[in-house]
Amino acid sequence: MSNRDASLFVVLGVIGLDASTKEAALMYLDGATVPVLPVLNLTLGFNRGVSFGMFAGDGAQGWWTIVLPTLAICLALAWIWHRSRRLLERLGYAAILGGALGNLVDRVPDGAVTDFIDLHAGGWHFPTFNLADIGITAGVVLLLASTVIGGTGRPGKASPGRP
Repeated sequence: MSNRDASLFVVLGVIGLDASTKEAALMYLDGATVPVLPVLNLTLGFNRGVSFGMFAGDGAQGWWTIVLPTLAICLALAWIWHRSRRLLERLGYAAILGGALGNLVDRVPDGAVTDFIDLHAGGWHFPTFNLADIGITAGVVLLLASTVIGGTGRPGKASPGRP
């Protein structure tokens, strides 16, 4: 299996897991908070903005100002993902792309993204998020790891500038 094939599974996997967990949250969490761990609740919420609710806007103008740039970012990510050669880099872009597409697909029908994961400690709550957001974060971590580790990701080949 090639790097491209493996990373395609990541893109599709993030989208699929995100969509199915959002659907389950909509079905089972209507107005309820479900404690899972002392620092984790499942709580249904809707984000009309971008990260942490920033730039939230109601109506058609708010929808377009978020959907169009997100679509452009997804297209750029898809192009970069397709062109990347190193495995960690490709997997990182795949996870980010899957998360961005997952949130985009969720936002298009009604202008909001379904969130349901509530991390908290000592009365402080992190903004509620979803599996697409976890995919994006994991992708960034993979890209950072790819940068630190370096190399081409292909056995027997050295990175440019390295013996």
